[in-house]
Amino acid sequence: MTARWIGTSWKMNLTLSEAETYAQSLSHSLRSRPELTAGVQPFIIPPVTALSAVRGVLGDSSQRPGGIKLGVQNAHWEDSGAWTGEISVPQAVDAGAEIVEIGHSERREFFNETIRTTRLKVRAALKHGAWPLLCVGEPQEVRARGHASEYILGQANGALEGLSPEQLSTVLIAYEPIWAIGASGRPATSAELIEPFQALREQFGGHVASLLYGGSVNPHNAQDLLAMKDIDGLFIGRAAWTAEGFTEILELAASA
Repeated sequence: MTARWIGTSWKMNLTLSEAETYAQSLSHSLRSRPELTAGVQPFIIPPVTALSAVRGVLGDSSQRPGGIKLGVQNAHWEDSGAWTGEISVPQAVDAGAEIVEIGHSERREFFNETIRTTRLKVRAALKHGAWPLLCVGEPQEVRARGHASEYILGQANGALEGLSPEQLSTVLIAYEPIWAIGASGRPATSAELIEPFQALREQFGGHVASLLYGGSVNPHNAQDLLAMKDIDGLFIGRAAWTAEGFTEILELAASA
């Protein structure tokens, strides 16, 4: 059975000391309760300021409890250069990242992320052996017009254009409808997820590593989401911003 990818991005949250405390608590849980990651591939994406600290607690990739992977929330497509304020994929990998999150709706809306730049970043991640985690999702007005599947397939095909089967096999796609994420988002119903996941499955099923859902995921809906045939895993926000919250959802995923 292919492992379910279950992960969280902390966004712009947690200081160094808070990140270390989180990592220590999570490490203890995963070491003392190996059943939490039975059939599960866990991952966490802290702010880049805390990445090395979290790696210091959890250890190098071969030593980490539960095989947990670490990632970054963004990286530039160039390896180096005069890009003030950016980090490159080689720098992220050097600091311990194995996953690069690309194209989150907040990056698209507030930082001018485009299909072109997501394509460049996907290729940069693959070049340096990192897993690209491509986020796609439509705004409410697009869904209201009945074009959600067309919209997200445009984002995904644009970013993954020209990749070989081998390259695609290490890509993760997270469907995160914009209207379902953030503090004001509402959880999507199962009925609302059928069509977009069918579209993603028809286009990328068997080609990419995993199709994840993100958007107001919590302990109350995690098992129902994972019971849907086209959802392989979960990308969790605020419900997993504590180690206890993440552990609870890992437990639900392992038993799903």
